[in-house]
Amino acid sequence: MQFDAELLLLAMAPVFLACIGWEAWHLRRTRPDAQLYSWRDTLCNAALALMQQAADKLAWLAIIPVYAFFYDHYRVTTWQANWVSFVVLFIAQDLLYYVFHRCSHRVRWLWAAHVVHHSSERMNFSTAFRQSLMYPVAGMWLFWIPLAVFGFPPKQIVAIVLINLGFQFFVHTQAIGKLGWLEYVFNTPSIHRVHHARNERYIDRNYAGVLVIWDRLFGSYVEEDPHDAPVYGIVEPLHTYNPLKATFHEWTSMAADFASLRGWRNKWRALFAPPAWAADYHARRAAGSNASSRMADVEENHTTAFETPRRP
Repeated sequence: MQFDAELLLLAMAPVFLACIGWEAWHLRRTRPDAQLYSWRDTLCNAALALMQQAADKLAWLAIIPVYAFFYDHYRVTTWQANWVSFVVLFIAQDLLYYVFHRCSHRVRWLWAAHVVHHSSERMNFSTAFRQSLMYPVAGMWLFWIPLAVFGFPPKQIVAIVLINLGFQFFVHTQAIGKLGWLEYVFNTPSIHRVHHARNERYIDRNYAGVLVIWDRLFGSYVEEDPHDAPVYGIVEPLHTYNPLKATFHEWTSMAADFASLRGWRNKWRALFAPPAWAADYHARRAAGSNASSRMADVEENHTTAFETPRRP
């Protein structure tokens, strides 16, 4: 089956905007004190989306020939363009998305791009637009090469990736509760709220793109608990609405850690260890700095208290 995902998503753009408008109105009416929308946050999300779209347009020009190379020289089969091949492609890409997404939370190099999506402390439809232009640099495209080897043409790969990401727009909301039996098969708003939370029991869980079966199969599923409301954002909060700082803050932090740490093992960790390693390192460094500062204050006070007065 042939389809143009870019045209499909372009046609869906008014739907996305209508959903944002409805959700902002609905939440303001039903939860006026929650402040679940902010103009500054929403405009930052929009700016990040435009930056990411521009970067992706350029990146696909370089990446599609790579897929074409593997498709032409290493594919193990050839699929007819029909509904069967579409379903196989859909399931295969969704599994690979799960792998990519889980790696993005476990490898700092990938997290440096993905952290942009998690850095808002709000959860609403506009958060779906909060993406990074650095995904091509981080290597997201590498995860779809197996699809070319498996016999899917490059344009179909790009299309199914876009469709998967387009679906995920609809799970970024607090306006919709649990959806019954759908929670056992598909990614839902409740499932994805868990994924965006930084609560200890929720962090690094529910990596689903479209199908939640991978989380249930590989042990990363956690249900949203009404007694433990999700707290959104990242462990090391980003206190800015500047889209450039949102895009590059983790890259600059990673580079600074790489430069300051001694030993190649530690430098390797600065780039590829889990993000939790970096957060712990920063916390220990800050604690050490504070301890040194407190010790200096004590020594200064001690010297002042027992200093022999000078004679006039």
